[in-house]
Amino acid sequence: MVVMNGFERPHVARLVRMLENDDAMRIVAITGPRQTGKTTIALQARRRLEASGRLCWYVPLDDPTPEEFHAPGLLDGVDTIPAGGSLDARWLVEIWESARRAAERVEQGLVLILDEIQSIPRWSNVVKGLWDGDRRSERPLRIAILGSAPWSLLTGLNESLAGRFDPLPVAHWSLLEMARAFDLTLDEYVFLGGYPGSIQGRPGAWQLDAWRRHIAHAITTPAIDRDIVQLTRVRKPALMRQLMDLAPRHSGQIMSFNKLLGQLRDAGNVTTVAQYLEELSDAGLVTGLSRYAPSPHRSRAASPKLNVLNTALMTAASGYSLEEAMAVSDYWGRVVESAVGAHLWNTRDAGTRIHYWRDRAKRANEVDFVVERGRHVLGIEVKSGRPGGASGLKAFRERFRDARTLLVGTGGVPLNEFLSLSAEEWLEEL
Repeated sequence: MVVMNGFERPHVARLVRMLENDDAMRIVAITGPRQTGKTTIALQARRRLEASGRLCWYVPLDDPTPEEFHAPGLLDGVDTIPAGGSLDARWLVEIWESARRAAERVEQGLVLILDEIQSIPRWSNVVKGLWDGDRRSERPLRIAILGSAPWSLLTGLNESLAGRFDPLPVAHWSLLEMARAFDLTLDEYVFLGGYPGSIQGRPGAWQLDAWRRHIAHAITTPAIDRDIVQLTRVRKPALMRQLMDLAPRHSGQIMSFNKLLGQLRDAGNVTTVAQYLEELSDAGLVTGLSRYAPSPHRSRAASPKLNVLNTALMTAASGYSLEEAMAVSDYWGRVVESAVGAHLWNTRDAGTRIHYWRDRAKRANEVDFVVERGRHVLGIEVKSGRPGGASGLKAFRERFRDARTLLVGTGGVPLNEFLSLSAEEWLEEL
């Protein structure tokens, strides 16, 4: 990934602070969707740590060749790693033991960064045991782990790692980050999305076909085949892949699970499709927003509204260029709306929920997004064409008297301004 002017995301400074804080010795877990720059963040933090005099080893476990380790002295006491081989639990223990010995020899201790941790089978049990031993012995060894999937996929929903890890979640890149790193315009960002690795050089020089191939082969395919199918129990991988092909095409649309099921070739059921959609959401690909309702049960029972979590997943498969996409008003409207939904989802805090709303009695009354945190509720309507037609916001205010509303785009808050603040900031701003 090549960025302009040595751009660093805020995660770099935060990671350095976490690893320099010797009072909090928990493992730092850097997780998030594929191609969001987790490895770059770790390597930039490593350079800062080394510049301050702290010994820091970086080990990419998916390609364990000595020249890639960036860890002088790592192989002391470690058996030769076979060319093209994969590390297993034994290799991980030996690497950790080597780091322990090195940490004892230097005043500030050592930082060990383990990239692609999911490459080690049953890694969490091994790491827990090693870390517990370090804490009992008070070894000066700090650990950071990286994975190509969110925490729930890396560890399993039933895995208990409480008290051992400090999370550092990495989400898709925002408009401000892509503009600062690659000088993207607003329209380019809405079309190309927030995948930094897909942008090579100055926009205008990027190749549309190469960009599409990158989205398909570096993001979508490995996210499903490596992050979801290998890390979870997917009974029907072909059905999962079909759902991933279908869902981005309908981003911005409310679709019942039965309707989704009817467009899938493989046999399945509503429960399976709903489960697979949740797993696609966990992987940072596409989510199904639930209908906002005071009763959570009624909310879950309604048809989901599909929304890609990075607009590149929607536009790369469309066959359109940027200019062609903008010329098709209905399609471009859904892309803009999906960009707003992705931004809300990617910038929300853990306690904040993103919904849509539709009046059951008068289905024409809809609100694109509802941001909910406790008693705070914000209804958001997105307009990318002619002004007017915000009857849904009026109906929403009449139904939910304590809710606030916001119009984004034509006739309201400019899109670039909206994408410059997080979901939490908009809740506090109004």
